[in-house]
Parts: sequence; structure tokens; C-alpha cells
Amino acid sequence: MIGLILFLVVLGPLFGFLVSGMFGAFHGPRRFVIVGLAVLVLVGVAVFARNRFGRTWAPVGQLIDATRRLGDGETGVRIPINEPGPLAAVSGSFNRMAARLEEEEERRRRLLADLGHELRTPLTVVRGEIEAVIDGLHDPSQLSNVIDEVELMERLLEDLRVLTLTEAGRLQLHREPTDVESMVSEVIASFSAPMEADDIEHIVSVEPGMAELDADPYRLRQVISNLVSNAINQMPEGGTLELTAGGDGERVRILVADTGPGIPPDRLEQVFERFVKSSDSAGSGLGLSIARDLVEAHGGTISAANRPEGGAAFTIDLPR
Repeated sequence: MIGLILFLVVLGPLFGFLVSGMFGAFHGPRRFVIVGLAVLVLVGVAVFARNRFGRTWAPVGQLIDATRRLGDGETGVRIPINEPGPLAAVSGSFNRMAARLEEEEERRRRLLADLGHELRTPLTVVRGEIEAVIDGLHDPSQLSNVIDEVELMERLLEDLRVLTLTEAGRLQLHREPTDVESMVSEVIASFSAPMEADDIEHIVSVEPGMAELDADPYRLRQVISNLVSNAINQMPEGGTLELTAGGDGERVRILVADTGPGIPPDRLEQVFERFVKSSDSAGSGLGLSIARDLVEAHGGTISAANRPEGGAAFTIDLPR
């Protein structure tokens, strides 16, 4: 409609001038025949312009309307694509952008819901213990459960802080030459008490002559410690923990494996997603997600698999 109006406004006066000239140049019946033909031509051109502009402006109007609705928060809006062309490409890009925004919004809602669920349990314990002390049922010196739950909430909030920084691309790595053998030894030593308590043997193997790795030692130790902790938790009745490191001049590969029950097949592909954990796990379900983000921040990859002989294995592959 807008195109037709513009056509009539611009070409209408010119066409009227030409018709009036022809009307004066001819006499008798010819005059009316010429004018009639001219009017028919004008109508035909107007109809053609209307159809042409209509096909052109309709997708533009849909794009404008969809952009407005997306700006109002309607992330489910999509533009139908009927014909190929430049506008179809623009509409396709818009639909992909809207789909990503819808996915991010759903992820945000799920994160908030999971966070509320994870915080509810420790807060309930803390409140119950404090009320018991107020009512005289507990001695204030017996509030060790409260301390444990507060530490759990602190770890959860720290995990969320790391996730937020990695997603925003603002996580700063303090890289320095890192001795992989020393790091592996330190991690194993820090878990000696729980391994001894659960009767867990450990096998540590570091390839001789490994050069130093350019990495953030704190963050890399955090990743390995998380994997070792998960492996120990999967073997409450004893087992064997394997921690090996090797590689070549360009890559470093670190393996953490256990002899536990392994990862359920239906969870193997989602094991690095947020809040994915087994029903008997006491963790937040963020550890492996953070481990993946930290490894990827180093330019590496991390993968999970079940071993043929039983148990789970996590492999970290890093550029040296």
C-alpha cells in the first residue's frame, strides 16, 4: 500500500500531464480511445506496482514487527521464509538470533530454579539448627552442622561466580610455567586421608621428561582435584584411582580414572552440563561444568567415557 501511494504521488502528475497533452493533440473519437488506453495502462502499471511493492514490503513489515516483539521480550517470535533472496537471508539470521536468545533465556530460568533448589537444603538445615539452639534443644558448641552447610553454600556461590566469569569471557587466567608432575603429586597428597579411609589405592604415572606446561596452576589444580574427588566418591567401598599424565611436544594429556560403577549411558553426553549429578551425590552438580569451562579457557578439551573393564575415565587434553 505504501509503495502504491508513492507510485501515484510521484508518477501521477507526470502521467496526467502526458494524457492532457495527448487529449489536445487528437480530435474526435481518437481522443477518447487514446485516453482510454492511457487509463488502462495507468491501472495496469498501478496493479503491477502494487503486487511488486507488496511482495517486497511484506517481508520488511514482518521483520520490523518481529524485531519490535523481540525487543519487548517475546523470544519465541520467528519470521516465515517463503521465497529466497536477500530478505530471506536477513530473516534467517533473525530467526537464528531469536532461537539463541530463547535458548539463553530458558537456560537462565533453569539456572535460577536449580540454584534455588540447591540453596534450599542448606538453608533449611541452618535454620533448624539455630532454632534448636534458641529453644534450648542444642548446645551452641554443637553447631558443626551449621558450619558445614555454610561452607557448602560458599562453595556453591564460588562455583556460580566462576561460571558467570567464564560465560562472560572475563575469567582471567594467570599463566605461568607449571610442572605437571609436581601438580599431580600435590593433588594426590591432598586426598590421602579420604583415600585411606575408603581403602582406595592409587596409581600415579607421569611420563618421564615432560616439559613444563604454560597454564594457570591454581585453575588447573582445581580441575584435577574435582575429577579426583568425584572418582573417590564413586568408590565408597574401595577401589583403584588412576592418575596419569603424558603427551608430546605440543600437547599434554591428563587421565583420571576409577573402578567405580561408571557413568549411566543416558547421562554420558550430559555429564558436563550444569546441575547434572547422580541421585546420591552430595555436590552441587556444577563441578564438571566448571572443569570443562576452565579447560576450554586454556584452549583444551575434556571428555568422559566408561572403561571396558569398569569405571569412568576423564581425559584432559591441553596445548602445551
